[in-house]
Amino acid sequence: MTLKEYISAHSTPENDVLKAITHDTNLHVLNPHMLSGHVQGRVLSMISHMIRPKRILELGTFTGYSALCLAEGLPEAGQLITIEHNDELEETIRRNFSRFSLADRIELRIGDCRSVMADLEGPFELVFMDADKREYCAYLEAVYPLIPVGGFILADNTLWDGHIIDPAYDRDKQTQGLRAFNDHLCEDPRFEQVILPLRDGLTLIRKVQ
Repeated sequence: MTLKEYISAHSTPENDVLKAITHDTNLHVLNPHMLSGHVQGRVLSMISHMIRPKRILELGTFTGYSALCLAEGLPEAGQLITIEHNDELEETIRRNFSRFSLADRIELRIGDCRSVMADLEGPFELVFMDADKREYCAYLEAVYPLIPVGGFILADNTLWDGHIIDPAYDRDKQTQGLRAFNDHLCEDPRFEQVILPLRDGLTLIRKVQ
């Protein structure tokens, strides 16, 4: 048994809906590795339960797995808005959401993240950022006015499979975007942050001013 398998075996299992989404995504969707998966999904659910946000904003839906995990921590009147730019995934996402008992708390919007965010009103106590890595710095500025002081942002893929420190990827645009984002956070007094070596890197960010 690998350490990864051990961690999974000793974490709360995913429910049947999430198992089905994982199975269907791997069978029918390109780049299924983009799905959050069991352990990261349980972390997202745990963080959402800890924060108990009234409203959650997700940038990058993919097939809906992470949105469902985050929604588990919503109160009864809570809301999650998730944005996906790939309209070809819309039917799959809506089908996956329809399987979930909390589907009425989730709103899917199809379009460019920054364009959709321009029409949103806060506050969102929790934001999960998992869209175009080249745009992470721009997303940070766009979500800043939408979250209250003390609110949280979770930024996914911030270690980028180790590419973040690999000179071989110096010209890769997504790697450049993530490096710029990580470096910017270190210099921005509006936030506190810590990178967790979970899966592909997950940065926990708290707005402090």
